[in-house]
Amino acid sequence: MPLVLIALGGAAGATARHLVDAWISDRAGGAFPWGTLIVNASGSLILGLLFALAIERGVLPASVRGPLLIGFIGAYTTFSTLMLESWRLMEDGALGLGLVNLVGSSMIGMVALVGGLMIGRALA
Repeated sequence: MPLVLIALGGAAGATARHLVDAWISDRAGGAFPWGTLIVNASGSLILGLLFALAIERGVLPASVRGPLLIGFIGAYTTFSTLMLESWRLMEDGALGLGLVNLVGSSMIGMVALVGGLMIGRALA
């Protein structure tokens, strides 16, 4: 049952991401991806809030942690998870590892994206 609830949370998060991104993008216009920026920033804010309430304060029951934190926020944005994991490393005194996680993930992600584009374009 927990996996079903996580999947339902993921479906809701993916839907919310699409709706928020489209709504912002329709209003902002231009070349800059404002919708993605707002989704990632709001997802990070929500993940920080939910993490503090669920893990640090124990306010949210364990039964809703997976569906909310993994399912909904995980599908809404994985950027928020990168931010939380990097912050936790830095907060635990591993500033270098936190920065490596931030910069390294961005660089590796860009290299992987370009590699995927090159492979896809070569196959097309």
